[in-house]
Amino acid sequence: MLVHTVRAGSETLGLIAIDSVVAGRARGGLRLVLDLGEEEIQAAARSMTLKYGLLGLPQGGAKAGIRGDPDAPPVERQRLLTGFARAAEPLLRARRYIPDADLGTTADEIRAMMQSVGANIGRREWRGNRSGDYTAGSVLASAAALFERSGRPLAGARVAIEGFGKVGSVLAVLLRQRGALVVAVSTSHGALYDPAGLDVDRLLTLAAAAGGRFVETCPGAMNRGSLLELPVDLLCPCARFQSIHAGNVGNVRAWAICAGANNPVSPDALATLEVRGVHCLPDFVTNCGGVLGGTLEFAGVPPKRIGGMIEDVVGGLVRTLLDRAVAEGMTAVALAEREAMARHDRVRRAADHPGVGQRLSGLGLEAYRRGWLPRWLMARIAPGVIRRGLA
Repeated sequence: MLVHTVRAGSETLGLIAIDSVVAGRARGGLRLVLDLGEEEIQAAARSMTLKYGLLGLPQGGAKAGIRGDPDAPPVERQRLLTGFARAAEPLLRARRYIPDADLGTTADEIRAMMQSVGANIGRREWRGNRSGDYTAGSVLASAAALFERSGRPLAGARVAIEGFGKVGSVLAVLLRQRGALVVAVSTSHGALYDPAGLDVDRLLTLAAAAGGRFVETCPGAMNRGSLLELPVDLLCPCARFQSIHAGNVGNVRAWAICAGANNPVSPDALATLEVRGVHCLPDFVTNCGGVLGGTLEFAGVPPKRIGGMIEDVVGGLVRTLLDRAVAEGMTAVALAEREAMARHDRVRRAADHPGVGQRLSGLGLEAYRRGWLPRWLMARIAPGVIRRGLA
C-alpha cells in the first residue's frame, strides 16, 4: 500500500492510496469529504483491489480523497478538485492513478479536473453518471440471493437504510419494487423510522428539495446512529467507513447486513456479528455493481441490460459464495477475500506477460477509448468479456 499525501506548499489537500497495480496503473474513486482519514482511504483502496479481482477486471485498486465540503457551490468544488489535480499532476498525467466519481464528486467534475492538467482523455471517458444506480442494484441482488438461500421472502422484509444518497435512495426504490418494507432511512443530519413503513416517494421529493437536511423537517426525527440498532430483517449501510464498530455492534439487531458503502463494519465488529449469527455479506461483493455497471456503461451497454446483468452476475456470485462457505467451513467474507485476491493475482500476472490476444485486445480498448471504434461493437463484445473474466 502506497499513500501519497497531496500538498500545495504546506497545505494538505488530500490523499491518494494505491493498494495494487496492474500494468503500472491503479483505479478508484476520488471523494470530497470534510473528515478525510488515511485509514478510511487505505481500506477503500483495498476494497477496490478486491472488487476488480472478484470481477476478473485488469485494474489495480486505489482510492483518493480531497478535504472539502461536498455541499459547497459547484465553483468552489471545482476549485478544490483543480487544485488537487495540479498538486497530483505527475500521477494523473501518467495515469498511474485513474480517478472516478465517488462520494461528493461526479463524472463530469472528474473529467473537468483531468482536463485542467492536460491529461490524455479519451472521448468516451468519464461520461457515465449512474454509478449509484448500479451499486444499489448489486446490493439488491445480494440481498435477494441471501434471502432466497435462507428460505426467507424479501417481500415484506423490514429494511433500514443508512445513507439516503446516490445509492441509498435508489436502493429504497428497488426494495419497494420487490415488496420489501423500508422502515428507516438516515442522512448525516438524522434518521427517520416508522415500523409501518416509510413513504419512499415522499422522501425522494423532500430530499430533492432540501438534500440531507430533509429529515429535520419530518416529525419523529431521531439520532442517525439509532438506525443501526433497530429491529429489522435487513440493514443496508450506504454511508461511511466503519459506522458499525465495537462501540455499537452489541446493539445491532438486524438479521442480515448488505452494504452499499465500503468497509461500513469494522473488523472487530464483523467478528462479533459472525459469532452472533448475523448474516453479513462481504461489502466488496454487495457493492461491486458500481464497478461492474460502470465498466459496461463505458462500453455502451444500455442501462436496462446492465441492470439485468448486475442482478444475474452478483446474485450468482452470492449464491455460489454462500454454498461454498458452508461446504468449506469458512465465513463468506474470508472465502470471498481469498478468491478475489487469487483471481486478482492471476489477472495481474497475465497483464505483466500479455500474449498476442491480450495485446490486440488492449489496442482495441485504447482505440475505443479514443472514439475510433463504434459503440455498438463494444456493447456487443463487453458482456461476453466480463463473463469470461468471471469464469
